[in-house]
Amino acid sequence: MTSRGTPSRFLKSVLQNGVGRYVCQLKRVSIIFSKKAQSSLGVRDFIEEGVVDYAKKNPGTVVYVSPQACKVPKIVAEYLNGNTKEELVDNKTSQQILEALTKLTNQSGLDIIRIRKPFHTDSPSIQGQWHPFTNRPPSVGLIRPQNQHAE
Repeated sequence: MTSRGTPSRFLKSVLQNGVGRYVCQLKRVSIIFSKKAQSSLGVRDFIEEGVVDYAKKNPGTVVYVSPQACKVPKIVAEYLNGNTKEELVDNKTSQQILEALTKLTNQSGLDIIRIRKPFHTDSPSIQGQWHPFTNRPPSVGLIRPQNQHAE
């Protein structure tokens, strides 16, 4: 927590994603729905139409389909870091459920919080951050737009 009262952290990569191969952080998805409830109609349609396609597109994610006596259908996502997120999907269409699943798949499992700086390194340099004008000689002068002669 900062003095503002809002949580924040430095920018970091989960499991060094981007350094080597990409590792999807979503480990397990449980789709919990009722066999008879009206609010689970879209979930039942999604299970008939799209759950197999979703499972084929995401081979690293285990998909559980669990019919239970419940009033509100939900999707429970479990991530590699141990975090769990629930998404309520009552009265949603098959397409909206696919969008919710895609959103959960693309997340890292970390809470969404304010980033302190847009850059961070584990081994800082005493030289500061580099940019294109760091070593520009002062004799060159200011950069100005070129004059274009229109005739």
